[in-house]
Order: sequence, then C-alpha cells, then structure tokens
Amino acid sequence: MNTRSTVARQDAENASPEQTSDDPTPGGRGRWRWARHEWTLAALASLLLAVVLTWPTLRHPASTIPGDLGDPTLQAWQVAWSGHALLSNPLDLWHSNTFYPEKYTYAYSDTLLGYAPIGMLGSGVEAAIIRYNVLYVLLHALASLGAYALARQLGANRWGGAVAGIAWAYAPWRLAHSGHLNILSSAGIALSLAMLARGHGWSLRHGYRPERRRPGWALAGWLVAAWQITLGFGIGLPLVYFLLAAVLVAAGCYGWSWWRKRERLPFGRRLLFADLAGGAVFGAVTLSLGLVYLRVVDLNPQAERTLDWTKMFSPPLIGFVTAPADSWLWGEPHAAAREQLSWPPEMALLPGMTLIGLAAAGLFFSVFRLRHQVALGLGVLGTVLLGLGATLGGDGDPGYLTLSLHLPGWDALRTPGRMMHWTSLLLAVLAAGAVTALAESSGQPATRRWTRFVMPLVLLVPLTMVTLEGVNRTPHPTVPQAPAAMRAAQEPLLVLPAGGVGDLTYMLWSTDGFPRVTNGLAGFEPVSQAQTRTAVASFPDQGSVAYLRGIGVRSVVVVPSRAGGTPWEGIEARSIDGLGITREDLDGTLLYRL
Repeated sequence: MNTRSTVARQDAENASPEQTSDDPTPGGRGRWRWARHEWTLAALASLLLAVVLTWPTLRHPASTIPGDLGDPTLQAWQVAWSGHALLSNPLDLWHSNTFYPEKYTYAYSDTLLGYAPIGMLGSGVEAAIIRYNVLYVLLHALASLGAYALARQLGANRWGGAVAGIAWAYAPWRLAHSGHLNILSSAGIALSLAMLARGHGWSLRHGYRPERRRPGWALAGWLVAAWQITLGFGIGLPLVYFLLAAVLVAAGCYGWSWWRKRERLPFGRRLLFADLAGGAVFGAVTLSLGLVYLRVVDLNPQAERTLDWTKMFSPPLIGFVTAPADSWLWGEPHAAAREQLSWPPEMALLPGMTLIGLAAAGLFFSVFRLRHQVALGLGVLGTVLLGLGATLGGDGDPGYLTLSLHLPGWDALRTPGRMMHWTSLLLAVLAAGAVTALAESSGQPATRRWTRFVMPLVLLVPLTMVTLEGVNRTPHPTVPQAPAAMRAAQEPLLVLPAGGVGDLTYMLWSTDGFPRVTNGLAGFEPVSQAQTRTAVASFPDQGSVAYLRGIGVRSVVVVPSRAGGTPWEGIEARSIDGLGITREDLDGTLLYRL
C-alpha cells in the first residue's frame, strides 16, 4: 500500500475551499482548469439539481407558478415593481402603484428588494411570471451551494458538503412554503457565514488559523448578509442578531486567548478595516430598511402585530417530525400527524428524517472537535426551543416570546417555526461532520482495499436519501391572463370585485405598465382601502361614482366572472343612466370611464 499517495489524496479531499485548485497543465489545457474546479462543478451541480427538484416549475415558466395564486402573484409583482421603480424613478420606490392613494405601500410586506436587478429584465405580466419561476429555481440552487460552501469551510469534505447542501436547501419543511419566496430566500445566510468564516481563517475543524485570513472574503460576507436583509426582515432579522452575537463572542474569545497566552494573536489592519467597512454597510442597510417599516407602522398603527399572532402560530413538538402535504416521500404517511396541527403550513417542520439521523450520529462520530459537536448540539436544542414559541412552558417566556418583548423588531416575527432555517442548518453541519468522518475512515492505512472501493457506494446512501426527501408534489396553477380592459383603462383605476386574494392577481396584472390601482393585499389593511370597498359596494350609483371621483379614480374595471357571491354579482345589469359615465365591454370584462 502506498501510504504517501493515500495521505495526499486525503489531504486534497479535506482541503479548505481556498486550497482547492487545479494546477496548470502543459499546453492549452491549463486555460480550462476552471471548468474542472470544485466550485465550477458545485455551481453546475446545484443548478441542475435545482431544476430537477423544483420540476415542473420550468415546464411552463410563462403561464404557471409554484404553490398557489396567492402570495406568489404578490411576490412576482414585488420583484417587477422594484426593478421598474429603480429604472424609472428611484425616489418613488417605496410609494408603489398599488393601494392608491396610500404612501409607503411597497413596505406593506417583505419587499424582496434584493431581487431588483432581476426585476429590471423584461416588462409586462408574462415577464413577471417568468422572472418569478427563474428566481424560484435559482434560490434553491444558491441555497444548496451556500450550505455546501459553509460545510466545506467548516472542515467537511466534498461528500459531507454535498449532503449538507442538499439537506438544507431541500428540507421537507420548505415545501410548505412553496408559495413564500421571501421565506425560501435564505441562501444569503449560509453564504455570508461561509464567506465570513473563510475571511477570518476559521473553521470548526482547525479553529483560527491566521495564515488563512482573507479580508476580501470577510468584506464579501458582510455584503452578502446585507443583501439577505434586503430580501425581508422575516428571515433577515435573526441573522442580524446572530451576527451581533457572533461578533461579541469572537471578540471575547480573541481577548481571552490574548490574556491567557500573554501575546497578541495576529488579526491585521486589513481584516479589521474589512470588518468595519462591511459591518457599516450591513448596519446601514438594516437601519435604513427598518426606518421605512417603522414609518409604515406610524402611518398605519393597525399594522403592528400583537403577541397573539405568535401564540396562534406556535407549533407543538410533533410538528418538528411532521412533513407538509407537498412532500412526495412523507406527505401521505404524515397526514394523520398533520391533523393534530392547527396551522400545518407553519407547523409542519420536518427537517428530514435522514438529516436528523445523520446529525444525531454527528454528535458522537465526527471530524469536528468535541466542544464544537457539543456547541452544535446545543444550538439545535436552543433553536428548537425557540421554534416552539408560546408552546414552550405554556407561554414561551422564557423563550421566543421573551425575545419578542425585549429585542427590537422581534415582535414582528409572528411565526416561531421559521427558526427551522437555523435548526436545519445546524443539523446539516452536524451531518456533514459525520459523513466526512465516515468517508475519511476508508482512507486510513489500516483500512482494507475492498472497503475503500465500497465506501463511495455507502456514501451514496445518505446523499440519495436527503435528495429523495426533497422531492415535491407542489401544485403549479395557471396564472389568469390580464384582461384587455386593464390596458385600456386610464389610471388611477379600481378593479372589481375588490378584496381578498383576488387583489393579489390584480397587483400582478398591474405589472403591464404599472398603472396606479386602489387594489392591494398585505398583512394589514389601510383605513382608506376599507373605506373604498364599502363606498363602492353599490357601484355604479351616484354615491359610489362621486366617492371615486373624489379620491381621483378615473376608471373602474369589472371582471364579472369573479364577481359571484360578492356585492358586485350581476353588476353588468345595473344601469348607468344619469351617472355621467360610460361603460364598454371588452371581451367579457367591463370598463367604466368616470
């Protein structure tokens, strides 16, 4: 047995990301070494896997949308509006074309502002749907790549990184959020942590290695964290507090080591400057966005959420081992368990049976140091306890509700179960440590030759299982086409029937030119919108026409096929005589000009 070659192969496999590169080869082949680089292959594999595991999202990307016709249509509009506003009039970014005549309407929910560059591509309703579907696939690819990078940086080998990446990005609990792009958009968490760890030369396996410091990567980590914040505070705010805590702990450990050894550990001015500059950008982005949301609450006091919301969405313990209905592998077997959950979309929190098993093994068998295994295990326990919300101890205090009472902004995070982002990420790191230890056991000199040949087949088992647990049964409904009357109407306009989920479809339709519309739906209702809906319940008549003219509305678009069971059912038979308005039938949709 050639021990030297075995050790060399093992060192290459376990190398940190910054170490892995292909040496130039003679002739022209060296120019193409990037194509064989680990990160090129990882990125391509992530993209391919995302297309497969989100299928059939890209089967009809211009006409269907994953999940349902609720939040996805809203979020398709959000991405489109941010791109349109930044290209046409950046000063009006927060004052969107919906909820007319209200202000700061773009901040009525998580904005997905970080996707604005993609929102600049194309125009119209069809482009908005295509953008959403492409983003839906890309965010899964980026999440798996981010978790892979984090596991590799922390000391896992490629097998461990692959298991961590797939297990985190395609955890069964995420399938309950197929219609929540803002919840699925968490790749920046893993990516920023991987970059910050690499920039500071730190890993779970090797600790702090000053020679590995890379100030540029540290700065990039802060910028990616800032980008994650722009995708929404619902997922971003816990990252803010985690990074703040990490900075304090790291500074404390650095000071303790300095005091204990009576010598200053290398850190460097460049790395300090990168941290200060990156941290300043991160803080500025967080503060500026936070001020916008505070302005919304000032204008709409009813937008402030009470802790009753948190109590309502707090899951029972069984939720952490219960899969959502959209899970291909576990959906039907867990149907009975879901019946015990009062709100399954936020309480079916299974991170993956395979992941739980691998993480449990990682507590006892791992390449990470014992104290780090213990820390990861405590992290899993802590995030699960927080994820229980008010269920913990009967009132969640101490626990999630304690944070809601004392941490600024935490009270707006009404769904404790979304702590599963952190629970599943910690489980993925633990699993990566166990898989890496298993893989490396075959490279030991005392290991028999046949074991080294069989081991890749053994390692395919956990990789295959975490992949199967990510297979979806997500519905992909067809998005209703915008009626011709929307394009013919003069703005500002009102679309009837108003209120409910249908307003989200109207918001999507408004991406064709972005006319100002009174319609809109968010987590709260502005006073003016409720007033408008009440005033136009009898439209068309003298009172409703006078009200609409008074607030500046110039057109009303009515979709009779949607009016059944609403105050506007049979509106096509109502007379407009003596109202001073006109009515036109455009392919079954009514256009009233005021």
